[in-house]
Amino acid sequence: MAKQKTAFVCNECGSDYAKWQGQCADCGQWNCITEIRLGPAKGSGRAGSGVTASRAGFAGALATAQVLKDIDLDDLPRFSSGAEEFDRVLGGGLVPGSAVLVGGNPGAGKSTLLLQTMCHLAQSMEGLYITGEESLQQVAMRAQRLQLPTDRLRLMSETNVETIVAAAEEFRPRVLVVDSIQVVHTDEIASAPGSVSQVRECAAYLTRFAKQSGTVLFLVGHVTKDGSLAGPKVLEHMIDCSILLEGGHDSRFRTLRGQKNRFGAVNELGVFAMTEQGLREVRNPSAIFLDRSNEPASGSAVMVVWEGTRPLLVEIQALVDDSQLGNPRRVAVGLEQNRLAMLLAVLHRHGGLQVGDQDVFANVVGGVKVLETSADLALLLAIVSSFRDRQLPRDMVIFGEVGLSGEIRPVPSGQERLSEAAKHGFKRAIVPRGNAPKSDIPGMKVIAVSKLSEALGAVE
Repeated sequence: MAKQKTAFVCNECGSDYAKWQGQCADCGQWNCITEIRLGPAKGSGRAGSGVTASRAGFAGALATAQVLKDIDLDDLPRFSSGAEEFDRVLGGGLVPGSAVLVGGNPGAGKSTLLLQTMCHLAQSMEGLYITGEESLQQVAMRAQRLQLPTDRLRLMSETNVETIVAAAEEFRPRVLVVDSIQVVHTDEIASAPGSVSQVRECAAYLTRFAKQSGTVLFLVGHVTKDGSLAGPKVLEHMIDCSILLEGGHDSRFRTLRGQKNRFGAVNELGVFAMTEQGLREVRNPSAIFLDRSNEPASGSAVMVVWEGTRPLLVEIQALVDDSQLGNPRRVAVGLEQNRLAMLLAVLHRHGGLQVGDQDVFANVVGGVKVLETSADLALLLAIVSSFRDRQLPRDMVIFGEVGLSGEIRPVPSGQERLSEAAKHGFKRAIVPRGNAPKSDIPGMKVIAVSKLSEALGAVE
């Protein structure tokens, strides 16, 4: 009788080892490596399978090599999901044979978004929705509450991956949703559902089916306590696209951000509003993020950030106050904490403003997370406005990267940022000299600066 194959896998990052050891060499965690039993590879090593079956690749059967220019792209046409914001994050639509991982906090709306998408797609193509955490009646109640068309979508409650694939082979759906991957299991592995070994094997099995059949696969993933997707190191190499649905329970807006995408930009952002009829697209997100108070206040500035393929106007607020502690606080919400401390040092050295004994708080309004450096200049001017208790002009927009030597560096797509600001009624702008427009923008006065001191002088 053949010996049962075993492997030692880290429960934190999914790394494999030939034998047990106390600490994982990849993630550094202790006592996280467990022994799992491996089942035989599907379709290989069995009598009658032949050499071709045992050598079949991950994406399907073996084929002859082709010249790159001779590959016909018409074989994989994209098709729309029914929501432009969803298509934007996916890179322009759904790609046949792709595997998409959708993650987010509990209650963010992952199941709602996918159920809406599947009910829309089922009107024109075959769709199969697999629910492993809810009953069929619970999903039907949600669809009825959202007033979705329910006459074409096939629904199935199952957690066994072999049964799921068998049903998919029978119905041949063009889009398959598995909600969620953490509850799916295979009988060939003895560990509990949700473990690294189960998640890895089930995801690989489902992704292999999607590649071979040309089915669009959606996998719903849970989020751990630290806010990251459960088992990210296990799944990120298998899937084609990873998107995260963000939004607090106290906010009616949800942001869909791409973290990995083989078919488009990775930093695309889609905005949705949670309503009684489910998630609705927000076609002009700048309008909701610029819902400012009617009473002007110091410490507020408007910046233009670039999200994927479009500009986005966002308000940034700063509060500078006397510190009652020996070590003043530096708090940044929606911004990088270390970059705030670095910019405060630049402000002291090249701007002549000392805030070392002050508490500094920075916040991006609307729950947006700003990941690019174009927010540097707007953040510093908002801090100066709060420190001096002077209001910045409400019709002024600011963007630019601040270097350690106090220079203002240009940022990509400066002309498009200014055009977006002018479209929303802004009359003045402070931008890097490298982003100064070649021709005048109607109704807007552009102030181009090259040093931090020039920017501070422009708002005095």
